[in-house]
Amino acid sequence: MPHPLREHLEQVVTLTDEEFSVVLSQFSCRHFRKHQLLIREGERVPHLYFVVQGLLKLVHTDAVGRAHIVSFALEDWWEGDFAAYLTQTPATLSLQCLEDTTVWCLPLAGYQQLCARLPQITYFFMVKFARGGLAAQQRILSLLTLPAKERYERLLHQYPTLPQRVSKTQLAAYLGVSRETLSRLAEQRHPRK
Repeated sequence: MPHPLREHLEQVVTLTDEEFSVVLSQFSCRHFRKHQLLIREGERVPHLYFVVQGLLKLVHTDAVGRAHIVSFALEDWWEGDFAAYLTQTPATLSLQCLEDTTVWCLPLAGYQQLCARLPQITYFFMVKFARGGLAAQQRILSLLTLPAKERYERLLHQYPTLPQRVSKTQLAAYLGVSRETLSRLAEQRHPRK
C-alpha cells in the first residue's frame, strides 16, 4: 500500500526509495482527538503538519477575544503557523482539531536537514509555500471585493465536503458573514420544496 506522505510528495517531485526513507526519518506520525490543540497562540511552534486524515482549523484571536478562522486544513494539506515555525517565534495562531486527526509532523531541524540534503524537497516546499501564498492572497481579495454569495459559491466549488464537516457558525466565521446570512445563502442555493 502506498505511503500517503510519499504519494503527496510525488505529486510534485520524484523520490527513490532511499530518498523517501531519508524524508520519512525526519517525520513522526501523531494522532489527535477532536478539540485538541496542535498549536497554541503565544507558544513555540515545534512542527509543520501534513494532514493524513481529519480536519483542522487555524485561528487568530484578536485583542477583544474574537476568534477569526484563517483556514481549514483537510486531508492532503499542510498547516501550521508558518511564520512562527520558520522564525521560531511565539505563535500568533492556534491550530485545533475539528475531528479526530492523523498528521505527519516535521520539526524545523528536520525540514532544514531535508532541504540541505535533498534539492527536490526544497523544490517541493517552494511549490507548496508559493501555492499557499497565492491561495491566501486570493482569499484576502475575495473577502475585500466579493459579495457574500460569491464567496459562499466559491467555497462550495473549491471544498464541496467542508459544509458537512464544520458547523454553520464556523463556516460563517470563515466567510466573514453572520450565521443568519449563511443560512439565507444556503436556502437560496437549495430552496425547500
